[in-house]
Amino acid sequence: MAGSSEEAPDYGRGVVIMDDWPGYDLNLFTYPQHYYGDLEYVLIPHGIIVDRTERLAKDIMKDIGYCDIMILCVLKGGYKFCADLVEHLKNISRNSDRFVSMKVDFIRLKSYRNVLIVEDVVGTGKTMRALLSSIEKYKPNMVKVASLLVKRTPRSDGFRPDYVGFEIPNLFVVGYALDYNEYFRDLNHICVINEHGKEKYRV
Repeated sequence: MAGSSEEAPDYGRGVVIMDDWPGYDLNLFTYPQHYYGDLEYVLIPHGIIVDRTERLAKDIMKDIGYCDIMILCVLKGGYKFCADLVEHLKNISRNSDRFVSMKVDFIRLKSYRNVLIVEDVVGTGKTMRALLSSIEKYKPNMVKVASLLVKRTPRSDGFRPDYVGFEIPNLFVVGYALDYNEYFRDLNHICVINEHGKEKYRV
């Protein structure tokens, strides 16, 4: 069964960003001018996201070995992380001594053998548990979950993905395809939105 409420492997917790982490000053980075005044700070710069994603790909390939795998992307926020993760997986496969077949699909229930679910953020864990329950009905050989972010929230049911990019405080984050009412998908860094931004883009 994917994920765990038990102690995860060393790489399963991801890079832990503490609650008192002040983030990076926005003036140190480039980002779209139309978001000036809407953000508090940069939580995770794009370059660090890319590097961490590459490491996750190595961990995943080490675990799955030479198994062919179906990668399921949870829309919408997961698509950027999924695309970058798959690209790293393909690069590793190209440089190995055996081809590993990888197919990407968006969540549709059907018969799968080896499944990697790619998600952008795991918060309470309830949505992912429901999805896993649906997929388990099709009796796949293996199901693993990779999430770019895991939020520390008191509402968590204890679910832990198998592969975690970053564990973060319970913050309202945008960027790297994480949106707020369809805005901020074009922001490369993961940032914390400020109150002005929340109000400006509120529907």
